[in-house]
Amino acid sequence: MTRSPLPVHLAAVALCAGSSLTACGQPPPAELVEDRRWLVTVYYTAVESFHDGPLGEVKGCRTRGCATRDETLGSYPRGFADAVREEGTGRITSGEHAGRYLNWSYDIEYWLDDAPRDAHGGVLEPFRSAAADGIPDGTRLRLVDCGTDESGRAVPAGACRTLTAGRWQIRDRFTPGRGGDSHIDLYIGEEDVPDFTTDGETYVSLHDAAFAVER
Repeated sequence: MTRSPLPVHLAAVALCAGSSLTACGQPPPAELVEDRRWLVTVYYTAVESFHDGPLGEVKGCRTRGCATRDETLGSYPRGFADAVREEGTGRITSGEHAGRYLNWSYDIEYWLDDAPRDAHGGVLEPFRSAAADGIPDGTRLRLVDCGTDESGRAVPAGACRTLTAGRWQIRDRFTPGRGGDSHIDLYIGEEDVPDFTTDGETYVSLHDAAFAVER
Protein backbone atom coordinates (compact mmCIF):
# COMPACT_ATOMS: atom_id res chain seq x y z
CA MET A 1 0.00 0.00 0.00
CA THR A 2 1.74 -0.29 -0.92
CA ARG A 3 2.21 1.35 -2.17
CA SER A 4 -0.45 1.36 0.40
CA PRO A 5 -1.50 -1.00 2.07
CA LEU A 6 -1.43 -0.23 3.36
CA PRO A 7 -2.33 -1.43 4.24
CA VAL A 8 -3.48 1.09 7.25
CA HIS A 9 -4.74 3.72 4.85
CA LEU A 10 -5.80 7.05 6.36
CA ALA A 11 -6.47 9.87 3.88
CA ALA A 12 -9.68 11.76 4.64
CA VAL A 13 -12.59 11.68 2.19
CA ALA A 14 -14.45 15.00 2.32
CA LEU A 15 -18.21 14.50 2.47
CA CYS A 16 -21.09 16.73 3.56
CA ALA A 17 -22.50 15.35 6.81
CA GLY A 18 -26.02 14.03 6.42
CA SER A 19 -26.22 14.84 2.70
CA SER A 20 -25.86 12.88 -0.53
CA LEU A 21 -22.92 13.57 -2.81
CA THR A 22 -25.29 15.11 -5.35
CA ALA A 23 -26.69 17.45 -2.69
CA CYS A 24 -23.13 18.47 -1.82
CA GLY A 25 -22.53 19.46 -5.42
CA GLN A 26 -20.38 16.36 -6.00
CA PRO A 27 -21.04 13.77 -8.71
CA PRO A 28 -22.59 10.44 -7.67
CA PRO A 29 -20.31 7.38 -7.24
CA ALA A 30 -20.98 6.01 -10.73
CA GLU A 31 -19.68 9.20 -12.33
CA LEU A 32 -16.72 9.35 -9.96
CA VAL A 33 -15.71 5.79 -10.86
CA GLU A 34 -16.84 4.98 -14.38
CA ASP A 35 -15.77 8.15 -16.19
CA ARG A 36 -12.04 7.60 -15.68
CA ARG A 37 -9.25 5.07 -15.97
CA TRP A 38 -7.46 3.94 -12.83
CA LEU A 39 -4.10 3.01 -11.46
CA VAL A 40 -4.70 -0.12 -9.37
CA THR A 41 -2.27 -1.37 -6.75
CA VAL A 42 -2.66 -4.14 -4.20
CA TYR A 43 -1.87 -4.48 -0.51
CA TYR A 44 -1.57 -7.57 1.62
CA THR A 45 -0.95 -9.01 5.07
CA ALA A 46 2.69 -9.90 5.60
CA VAL A 47 3.43 -13.28 7.24
CA GLU A 48 6.40 -13.39 9.60
CA SER A 49 7.60 -16.86 8.54
CA PHE A 50 8.27 -15.62 5.00
CA HIS A 51 10.74 -12.99 6.23
CA ASP A 52 14.26 -13.23 7.56
CA GLY A 53 17.06 -10.93 8.57
CA PRO A 54 18.29 -9.83 11.99
CA LEU A 55 15.73 -9.63 14.78
CA GLY A 56 14.83 -6.21 16.06
CA GLU A 57 12.68 -5.12 18.96
CA VAL A 58 9.43 -3.43 17.94
CA LYS A 59 7.77 -0.93 20.26
CA GLY A 60 4.28 0.45 20.08
CA CYS A 61 0.82 -0.21 21.54
CA ARG A 62 -0.49 -3.45 22.94
CA THR A 63 -3.98 -2.30 21.97
CA ARG A 64 -5.16 -0.06 19.13
CA GLY A 65 -6.32 2.76 21.38
CA CYS A 66 -3.37 2.96 23.78
CA ALA A 67 -2.14 6.23 25.26
CA THR A 68 1.59 5.43 25.00
CA ARG A 69 3.55 3.92 22.13
CA ASP A 70 6.65 2.62 23.89
CA GLU A 71 5.58 -0.85 25.01
CA THR A 72 7.65 -3.78 23.75
CA LEU A 73 5.64 -5.81 21.23
CA GLY A 74 8.26 -8.48 20.57
CA SER A 75 11.32 -9.01 18.39
CA TYR A 76 10.80 -9.72 14.69
CA PRO A 77 12.85 -10.06 11.50
CA ARG A 78 13.53 -6.61 10.13
CA GLY A 79 12.02 -7.58 6.77
CA PHE A 80 8.74 -8.44 8.48
CA ALA A 81 8.57 -5.21 10.49
CA ASP A 82 9.36 -3.22 7.34
CA ALA A 83 6.66 -5.06 5.37
CA VAL A 84 4.11 -4.34 8.10
CA ARG A 85 5.00 -0.67 8.00
CA GLU A 86 4.61 -0.66 4.21
CA GLU A 87 1.42 -2.75 3.94
CA GLY A 88 -0.26 -1.94 7.26
CA THR A 89 -0.63 -5.41 8.74
CA GLY A 90 1.23 -8.68 9.37
CA ARG A 91 0.50 -12.04 10.99
CA ILE A 92 2.95 -13.10 13.71
CA THR A 93 4.07 -16.74 13.55
CA SER A 94 6.58 -17.02 16.41
CA GLY A 95 6.97 -16.14 20.06
CA GLU A 96 4.37 -15.26 22.65
CA HIS A 97 2.20 -13.37 20.15
CA ALA A 98 2.07 -16.11 17.50
CA GLY A 99 -1.31 -16.07 15.77
CA ARG A 100 -1.90 -12.39 16.48
CA TYR A 101 -1.30 -9.43 14.17
CA LEU A 102 1.22 -6.65 14.16
CA ASN A 103 -0.51 -3.68 12.54
CA TRP A 104 0.73 -0.21 11.61
CA SER A 105 -0.80 3.13 10.67
CA TYR A 106 0.72 6.57 10.38
CA ASP A 107 -1.19 7.97 13.36
CA ILE A 108 -0.84 5.01 15.75
CA GLU A 109 2.35 3.36 14.43
CA TYR A 110 2.73 -0.30 15.51
CA TRP A 111 0.15 -2.09 17.62
CA LEU A 112 -0.93 -5.67 18.44
CA ASP A 113 -4.35 -6.89 17.38
CA ASP A 114 -6.42 -10.03 16.82
CA ALA A 115 -7.12 -9.24 13.15
CA PRO A 116 -5.80 -7.20 10.22
CA ARG A 117 -7.60 -3.85 10.40
CA ASP A 118 -8.73 -1.18 7.99
CA ALA A 119 -8.65 2.55 8.74
CA HIS A 120 -12.00 2.40 10.53
CA GLY A 121 -11.05 -0.51 12.78
CA GLY A 122 -12.97 -3.09 10.73
CA VAL A 123 -11.46 -6.42 9.69
CA LEU A 124 -9.84 -6.41 6.26
CA GLU A 125 -11.48 -8.91 3.90
CA PRO A 126 -9.48 -10.36 0.99
CA PHE A 127 -10.91 -9.51 -2.43
CA ARG A 128 -13.47 -7.28 -0.74
CA SER A 129 -11.73 -4.40 1.08
CA ALA A 130 -10.41 -1.53 -1.03
CA ALA A 131 -9.02 1.96 -0.49
CA ALA A 132 -9.47 5.12 -2.55
CA ASP A 133 -9.39 8.88 -2.20
CA GLY A 134 -12.59 10.72 -3.12
CA ILE A 135 -14.92 7.72 -3.44
CA PRO A 136 -17.48 7.43 -0.62
CA ASP A 137 -16.99 4.67 1.94
CA GLY A 138 -19.31 1.75 1.24
CA THR A 139 -19.23 2.13 -2.56
CA ARG A 140 -19.25 -1.32 -4.17
CA LEU A 141 -17.09 -1.84 -7.23
CA ARG A 142 -16.32 -4.44 -9.88
CA LEU A 143 -13.07 -4.42 -11.81
CA VAL A 144 -14.22 -4.77 -15.42
CA ASP A 145 -10.98 -4.15 -17.34
CA CYS A 146 -7.48 -4.92 -16.06
CA GLY A 147 -5.82 -2.53 -18.49
CA THR A 148 -2.08 -3.17 -18.80
CA ASP A 149 0.94 -3.70 -16.61
CA GLU A 150 3.42 -0.87 -16.04
CA SER A 151 5.24 -1.76 -19.26
CA GLY A 152 2.06 -1.60 -21.35
CA ARG A 153 1.79 -5.37 -21.72
CA ALA A 154 -1.26 -7.49 -20.96
CA VAL A 155 -1.77 -8.28 -17.27
CA PRO A 156 -1.16 -11.99 -16.50
CA ALA A 157 -4.42 -13.80 -17.14
CA GLY A 158 -4.55 -15.56 -13.77
CA ALA A 159 -4.12 -12.33 -11.83
CA CYS A 160 -6.72 -10.56 -13.96
CA ARG A 161 -9.26 -13.37 -13.44
CA THR A 162 -8.73 -13.32 -9.69
CA LEU A 163 -9.04 -9.54 -9.35
CA THR A 164 -12.08 -9.26 -11.63
CA ALA A 165 -13.79 -11.99 -9.56
CA GLY A 166 -13.48 -9.84 -6.42
CA ARG A 167 -16.46 -7.89 -5.15
CA TRP A 168 -14.74 -4.76 -3.92
CA GLN A 169 -16.04 -2.18 -1.48
CA ILE A 170 -14.41 1.08 -0.42
CA ARG A 171 -13.78 0.47 3.28
CA ASP A 172 -10.24 1.72 3.74
CA ARG A 173 -8.18 4.86 3.18
CA PHE A 174 -4.74 5.70 1.93
CA THR A 175 -1.96 7.04 4.10
CA PRO A 176 -1.86 10.76 3.26
CA GLY A 177 0.16 11.34 0.12
CA ARG A 178 -0.03 7.72 -1.06
CA GLY A 179 -3.31 7.82 -2.96
CA GLY A 180 -4.55 10.27 -5.58
CA ASP A 181 -7.62 11.06 -7.64
CA SER A 182 -7.33 8.02 -9.93
CA HIS A 183 -5.79 5.37 -7.67
CA ILE A 184 -7.52 2.39 -6.06
CA ASP A 185 -5.78 -0.08 -3.73
CA LEU A 186 -7.17 -3.65 -3.44
CA TYR A 187 -6.60 -5.92 -0.43
CA ILE A 188 -5.59 -9.43 -1.53
CA GLY A 189 -5.10 -11.17 1.83
CA GLU A 190 -1.97 -12.87 3.16
CA GLU A 191 1.24 -13.31 1.27
CA ASP A 192 1.59 -17.01 0.46
CA VAL A 193 5.14 -17.41 -0.90
CA PRO A 194 8.58 -16.06 0.00
CA ASP A 195 9.51 -12.98 -2.03
CA PHE A 196 5.81 -12.28 -2.48
CA THR A 197 6.36 -8.89 -4.10
CA THR A 198 8.22 -10.55 -6.99
CA ASP A 199 6.72 -14.08 -7.05
CA GLY A 200 3.15 -13.61 -5.81
CA GLU A 201 0.64 -14.23 -8.61
CA THR A 202 -1.70 -11.44 -7.56
CA TYR A 203 0.96 -8.91 -6.55
CA VAL A 204 0.49 -6.74 -9.62
CA SER A 205 -0.19 -3.15 -10.58
CA LEU A 206 -2.73 -2.27 -13.26
CA HIS A 207 -2.63 0.81 -15.46
CA ASP A 208 -5.65 2.25 -17.30
CA ALA A 209 -7.96 -0.19 -15.52
CA ALA A 210 -11.73 0.31 -15.41
CA PHE A 211 -14.33 -0.22 -12.67
CA ALA A 212 -18.11 -0.30 -12.62
CA VAL A 213 -20.23 0.62 -9.61
CA GLU A 214 -22.45 -2.17 -8.26
CA ARG A 215 -25.91 -0.64 -8.25
